[in-house]
Amino acid sequence: MLHKRIGQFLIIYLLGLTLLLLVKYTLNLSDYVIPGLAEVWKTCTTVSESYFFDVLNTFYVAVFGQIISICMAFMVGIVGRQATWFGSFIKVAAYNVQAYPIVAIAPIIFILLGDGFLSRLLIAAMICYFPLLLSVLGIMSEPIQDIEHFYRSTGRMRWQLEIKIRAFENLGKLTTVIAGSATLAMAGTIVAEFIAANAGIGYSIRIALYQSDLARILVALFLIGITLSVYQGLLEWSGHLVQKGWEGAP
Repeated sequence: MLHKRIGQFLIIYLLGLTLLLLVKYTLNLSDYVIPGLAEVWKTCTTVSESYFFDVLNTFYVAVFGQIISICMAFMVGIVGRQATWFGSFIKVAAYNVQAYPIVAIAPIIFILLGDGFLSRLLIAAMICYFPLLLSVLGIMSEPIQDIEHFYRSTGRMRWQLEIKIRAFENLGKLTTVIAGSATLAMAGTIVAEFIAANAGIGYSIRIALYQSDLARILVALFLIGITLSVYQGLLEWSGHLVQKGWEGAP
């Protein structure tokens, strides 16, 4: 799983870089507009170390934001799975929170909390949360009729068991959704850093953009992509191990 993720990213990145170079040489653009391979490599040797630590700075914020969003999504999904007034109220409230674009709310968050860790964490969690919530609500609200009927007929059904059954039967979907949410968490953190932060790879990309330095942006994109691919591969591998463990449990 891990090597597939990395391989897929490298293919996409190289295709994008090839397309960019094709545009450069077709239109005969200067290195100032689109840098050549030599310029990209030179920039990589110069900034890769500092950018790597910037990516790690962004990454740990994204991971914490993802964890918070996963916990929130499961809490709301577990409560909202019930076809009761309270369950419907929780779902509607959760949907309404996401009715406002995060990019529009981000400046307010920065004004209230400043441009530190907490602001980046909150924005990452908010961007990551809603797609997770939709998937978790869908999974937790859909009964597994054959299995749940047996436990209900024997009087052994409890809400904890109901959640375990639905989670296990949809573990593949949950793993895919959680792995995919890592991209949103990383993107949310970078957006936060790009708007008004003083650390992280989003902040470095903003500086490179102001300097019209496309080579630095390409290096940053490569490091972001490779880090995210490794993380997603590890999440999928962990989900596979959990599924095997559950299947082997008595």
